[in-house]
Amino acid sequence: MTRHAVLAAGGTGGHMFPAQALAEELLRRGWRVTLASDARGMRYAGGFPAAVARREIASATNAQGGLTTRLAAPVTLLRGVMQARAWMKRDRPGVVIGFGGYPAAPGMAAAAMLGIPRVIHEQNNVLGRANRLFVRGVHALACGIGVPGNAPEGVRTVETGNPVRDAALAVAGRGYEAPESGPVNLLVFGGSQGASVLSDLLPPALSFLPDALRARIRVTQQARDGEIGALTDNYDAADIAHVEAAPFFDDMPERIAGAHLVVARAGASTCAELAVIGRPSILIPLPTAMSDHQSANAAWLAAAGAAIAVPQGGLTPEALGRVIGEVLGDPARLAAMAEAAAGIARADAAERLADLVEEAASA
Repeated sequence: MTRHAVLAAGGTGGHMFPAQALAEELLRRGWRVTLASDARGMRYAGGFPAAVARREIASATNAQGGLTTRLAAPVTLLRGVMQARAWMKRDRPGVVIGFGGYPAAPGMAAAAMLGIPRVIHEQNNVLGRANRLFVRGVHALACGIGVPGNAPEGVRTVETGNPVRDAALAVAGRGYEAPESGPVNLLVFGGSQGASVLSDLLPPALSFLPDALRARIRVTQQARDGEIGALTDNYDAADIAHVEAAPFFDDMPERIAGAHLVVARAGASTCAELAVIGRPSILIPLPTAMSDHQSANAAWLAAAGAAIAVPQGGLTPEALGRVIGEVLGDPARLAAMAEAAAGIARADAAERLADLVEEAASA
């Protein structure tokens, strides 16, 4: 009988991309895979292989929305748990893997109720709310960037690294050539949900670059749909002639590989793909991230010499432009940063996690 794994994940691409990477690896090993998430999480499931079954379940959080939404959240969650429990009883998985995000909660709760072996993967070095709620009683806690400081005592931890999608692994071997002359490809993105601050900062920041360098810049930027018109106007005002902007790029690993420099938030999946693909970056951590985990993610790359971490607080376009100009003006430094990024990559993270999943299912 084919082994069956359920991946409980959702909320953002940061939770879904590692789940996708594990799904790809488990399918290669002959597993049957089901993704369990809510409607919001399913919006990030487009890259999952067609062989992965989808189970949309109700979920909610009392940390977001208005009073009515927050009050209704426990009822919605309970409905999702009952939905997940019902279909897991009919099609019992051998193991359930939680990747965090509140859409993962119903699947993890149902698995616990049914006594199904469970593994949790935490992308950051701080356990998120959902993972913190369900971590006790799991076979193991798989860690993406070091062991979380808030992991409970007695929970087995295994440092697997953060799995990256096959699309990222496919371009991982592509060499990096620092731009001595000619076009300079600058990639800007704020994670799966975009980042308004990058849309505000980047155009005026690039206006502070020397004229000769500014004329070579080609910008590709992920931005929120309602901001694209103003963004392109602001780049035009900054004399940046070559700009491609869109709300989402479904070939982001390819675009990372084609970049000479990346300016981005510091989500765990972003950092993992920057390392695996081996590209230099300037990272501006999201200051409101829980327990400031994005700063820790950025510090991981920065400590290796692969990135420059720039706090958002008090950051001005002129200051950001100065950092960008210093890096782009030093091709040797860019090449060294790219090499350093590749040097700390864990390209086998999906295999490590799949090994742990198979171990849990067999325990």
